Amino acid sequence: FGHHAVSLLDGGLKNWQREGYPLSSGKNRAVPVEFHASLDKSLVKTHEDIEENIESRRFQLVDARPAGRFRGTEAEPREGIEPGHIPGSVNIPFLDFLTEAGFEKTPEAIRSLFQEKKVDLSKPVVATCGSGVTACHVTLGAYLCGKPDVAV
Repeated sequence: FGHHAVSLLDGGLKNWQREGYPLSSGKNRAVPVEFHASLDKSLVKTHEDIEENIESRRFQLVDARPAGRFRGTEAEPREGIEPGHIPGSVNIPFLDFLTEAGFEKTPEAIRSLFQEKKVDLSKPVVATCGSGVTACHVTLGAYLCGKPDVAV
């Protein structure tokens, strides 16, 4: 959406607290600023794009859901969603991008993860999951490996 100065809290709030950093409560006193969003349509795929890719294989589709949900052996958390996965997709569960302590793995470890799953980062990649949240781990992992153009 046009944000260029973006940061992530590696390890999340849990590790922030574990390291003894403070938390606050109450109202945030952020100063309002004007921001003009700009949608980069190349980083967003539609249902039709995904459906067309089943035949064309224009891009590699990486599903970040847990393996059981990908295989259809575990129920989806939301009612009305069919079990299983999109034909031709590859499963790399989002937790595979994190260390046991909850930190992002090194670019070298992430690159190996993509290679193990035969995902070629020199070719187009699209990340998916159940809602678009955990797919961002695929996008971040690819970004850390030098690929800034993974769509969701």
